[in-house]
Amino acid sequence: MTRASDTQGVALAKEGLPEWLGPVVRAAETVEPLQLSRFLPPEDGAGRQSAVLILFGEGERGPELLLMERSSSLRSHAGQPSFPGGALDPDDGDPEGDGPLRAALREAEEETGLDPAGVQLFGVLPRLYIPVSGFVVTPVLGWWREPTPVGVVDPNETARVFTVPVADLTDPAHRAMATHPSGFRGPAFLVESTLVWGFTAGVIDRLLHYAGWERPWDHEKLVPLDWRS
Repeated sequence: MTRASDTQGVALAKEGLPEWLGPVVRAAETVEPLQLSRFLPPEDGAGRQSAVLILFGEGERGPELLLMERSSSLRSHAGQPSFPGGALDPDDGDPEGDGPLRAALREAEEETGLDPAGVQLFGVLPRLYIPVSGFVVTPVLGWWREPTPVGVVDPNETARVFTVPVADLTDPAHRAMATHPSGFRGPAFLVESTLVWGFTAGVIDRLLHYAGWERPWDHEKLVPLDWRS
């Protein structure tokens, strides 16, 4: 479980970030909800409040993102690559305040073993909605100031924890549009021996675009998904 001292005084801070994160900071400050997704939280307040941690680090090949692959036995989004995250707990605090910040760090620690003390939170994106699961998601942006070892904590929840170089995410050869028999069509990334699609790919796609990192890619390159996805 999360050590209370690690997340007790969570707050956003932009001081001391690497220069290359500047475009992401500016994008987070200016992006509008509908620029990220057409799926926005229900106006009646329905939906389960949750948060994800979009954690930027610096690896051997430069800037990278931390992702995990959900266990194939889970009821929702089974087997999908995703950001660490999950529903807010009462102990996380005010969903309208710093509750999502605490939840993002707590869930990241529970799922990947990440030490929250080494993470500097620097931004929050507008809340989005995942209709298939009813989650209202607050994407929380973080800088992995002091990297610590990460890996699978509970195999029943997580199949794999890995990082993806931003250079691979922006490489046109790794980009495609995922299509589902339900009619879903959205951006996807073929990286680290997996296909990143759905909510996670949509957020990455928009972040790359509004940070000015996107490179021209073939939107007609399709990757079909099956009904089990």
